[in-house]
Amino acid sequence: MGRLNVTLCGIPLDNPVIPASGTFGYGYEFASLYDINCLGTFSFKGTTREPRFGNPTPRIAECTAGMINAVGLQNPGVNAVIRQELPRLKACFHKPVMANVSGFSVEDYAYTCEKLDQQAQVGWLEVNISCPNVHGGGMSFGTDPKAAAEVTAAVKRVTKKPVIVKLSPNVTDIVSIARACEDAGADGISLINTLLGMRIDLKSRRPVIANTMGGFSGPAIFPVALRMVYQVARAVRIPVVGMGGVSRAEDVIEMMLAGATAVEIGAENLVNPFVCRDIIAALPETMDRYHIHKLQDIIGGAH
Repeated sequence: MGRLNVTLCGIPLDNPVIPASGTFGYGYEFASLYDINCLGTFSFKGTTREPRFGNPTPRIAECTAGMINAVGLQNPGVNAVIRQELPRLKACFHKPVMANVSGFSVEDYAYTCEKLDQQAQVGWLEVNISCPNVHGGGMSFGTDPKAAAEVTAAVKRVTKKPVIVKLSPNVTDIVSIARACEDAGADGISLINTLLGMRIDLKSRRPVIANTMGGFSGPAIFPVALRMVYQVARAVRIPVVGMGGVSRAEDVIEMMLAGATAVEIGAENLVNPFVCRDIIAALPETMDRYHIHKLQDIIGGAH
């Protein structure tokens, strides 16, 4: 086993670096820039049961040390992803890929996950429970332990591959939600998704984003993400994938010390499309500086 190798839910990774969903497309968009097979894996664009156009524009707002987005899960729907996107992905990426799934009802999640579970390229199902529950008054599945557990159990009933539940940080007690997912059968937890934020245009005196609010991401949220990864890793017995403001090799190591088995990089891909490649290249020297022989050995080392 090499210095950078880790194992996520029983599947070996050459390194723990994973571009996060929504910031890496379906992989082939970045494959023209560098050989993306250097990655541990990547989480492809959030996929829903039916096609989605997304939210009205403008959808993006810049802010200090980060950005706010309200893209609205724009995607062609699971059947088109399987028919059109996965064959193109397979041509440029030769490792198991992480399928990110969103939904607006328990049935949505189960349908989409069952379809993607049958695809040979898919290694893990990352289930984003930050979506509004249309049958539950619009409250996000990820803000209620019972709803989070219901989605997890429904997906587990129709899939065989590892299910990693992606948690929203917009809650008062993230540990109780993580434990509810674990009790319902989740094979792993990923966190954090974006925080809720907004900007106001001083000239128009109106919100910058048409949707008023959106997901705040970027380096500014790293301390919050690290704290939540630390809390959840202490509370569950299943692997944790950490993310939120990661932009350099030192951040990856910090996340792993907090308890993350693997680390996703999101907003920074939109600033520097080479960031994941560069972090992987920088890890050995950074490990030497901090007297780390193998990354696998430091997981949870801060506890």
